[in-house]
Amino acid sequence: MSETGGVREVKSAARTVGLLEVLAARGDRPARLQELADELDVPRSSMYALLQTLISRGWVRTDVTGSLYGIGIRALLTGTGYLDSDPRVRAVRPYLDAASEALGETIHLGRLDGRDVAYLATRESHEYLRTISRVGRRLPAHAGALGKALLAERPDAELPEGPYEALTPRTHADRESLAADLAEIRERGWSVDREESVTGIVGFGFALRYEAPALDAISCSVPVARLTPDHEARIVAVMREIRAKVEASVPAGGGSVHWR
Repeated sequence: MSETGGVREVKSAARTVGLLEVLAARGDRPARLQELADELDVPRSSMYALLQTLISRGWVRTDVTGSLYGIGIRALLTGTGYLDSDPRVRAVRPYLDAASEALGETIHLGRLDGRDVAYLATRESHEYLRTISRVGRRLPAHAGALGKALLAERPDAELPEGPYEALTPRTHADRESLAADLAEIRERGWSVDREESVTGIVGFGFALRYEAPALDAISCSVPVARLTPDHEARIVAVMREIRAKVEASVPAGGGSVHWR
């Protein structure tokens, strides 16, 4: 049995969390009982009992045949509770609105979580051609503007060995090319994702340095078809101004509770 901070891991709790994470990661692809039992290396009978318990509490849902399983509505309610309780998310939201209004493009707030970035807030463009990213989405940090802006706040020694997952032909799939890009980001002051995470989309990322190293970042995403040199220059200027306003207004402590 593994230990965390000197305390033995609770096997049933770890199994429950693992199941919920697997279902959440599958998105709109429901799973069958045997698939879940195999993936988590749990006996079929134990997995069935766990699923029925979670269904009764709304954490898992099933179809009318009782053979397909997906994440339940309780996960949404818990995720919303996380966002509502976070003082930094609340503080940054008005600035996302300001950036969206000024630029007419999609604006994101993301937070580094291990090797990924989780999207905490999004303001979508009203243009017909636009990017769409939902709150709660996760993206490998090496592949997008938010993640690269945050990785650049850290020493290259912390980068994992490659190869990295390539989301598009332009994704940095090896440590050397990513490190070279991060060096340019440090010198420039913001990151650029030119179709590295989504083909046809360019992103500009700005780390929020109200703590060191930064955990949060904001970004602006725009379709390649709408990105002119003048528009790019305006995006950078507006987002730099928004970052400065956020950093000046959000307290370093982030609120009365200092979470770790």
